[in-house]
Amino acid sequence: MDKSKIALISTVINFELYQKSSPLFPKGIQNYVIDGRNGMHGIHSLHYLFKKLKGKGIEWLIMADEDVLFTQSDIVFSLIETMEKQQYTVCGVRDGGVIAHRNYNPFVINTFFSILNFKAIEKIYNKREIQNHQYCTPGEFQDDISKLPYAYNTESTFEMYYCFYFWLRRKGHRFLFLDSITESDSIANSIYVNGKKMLTHTWYARSYGINAKHTERIETFLNQIPTLNSTRPAVPILFKKSTFTLQQKWKKFLAKIRHKLAQ
Repeated sequence: MDKSKIALISTVINFELYQKSSPLFPKGIQNYVIDGRNGMHGIHSLHYLFKKLKGKGIEWLIMADEDVLFTQSDIVFSLIETMEKQQYTVCGVRDGGVIAHRNYNPFVINTFFSILNFKAIEKIYNKREIQNHQYCTPGEFQDDISKLPYAYNTESTFEMYYCFYFWLRRKGHRFLFLDSITESDSIANSIYVNGKKMLTHTWYARSYGINAKHTERIETFLNQIPTLNSTRPAVPILFKKSTFTLQQKWKKFLAKIRHKLAQ
């Protein structure tokens, strides 16, 4: 496998936690970071990464938040091999019915961890077209979700980034949905591939170092990883859109004006 064509990107809110989790990332690939401290995340982060990574020769892109703790990171490479052989475009965990506290749409993934066939998506990426897909038609998708262990809402548009995945599905791209088990704290969830734990997602990255409960809970998972202290943090290429906060405020201001004019 040519690892020079594989990259990992994280949208980071808590850089203290990133320094502790990034040593566990898959080895031998380029790491990128989007600085999310100015509010950039979700669909905004997705659009931004396609802009910044365009033309860099990336074929497979791993997305992993800073509160993702890999336990067997090499499994991602076997997942990529499976995706390539079986022509999957997206890999990840359903955002409904699989994680105890995520009861939203089971036809799309949660972006805490995913793998994208970046090469395929880059060829067709269209921001304006994607934005028009933030809807879900009853009965549109035919996944067998009858055995999902938790609640879900097949018509949910809870996350703004759903439009990206609805768009891909409507274009006929295949999704490889992964198994996940909720941990004993009823918050964290772990992804298993062929019976092997690949990673644990602790959630609440923004609370690490601030909220005692979540800091202690995340530290418990960090302390369970024996190789953590023997590896160095990833050295990423950092992206930051310094004008993002101002642009968002301006958009909200214009929206208020349009709303008043329409009354």
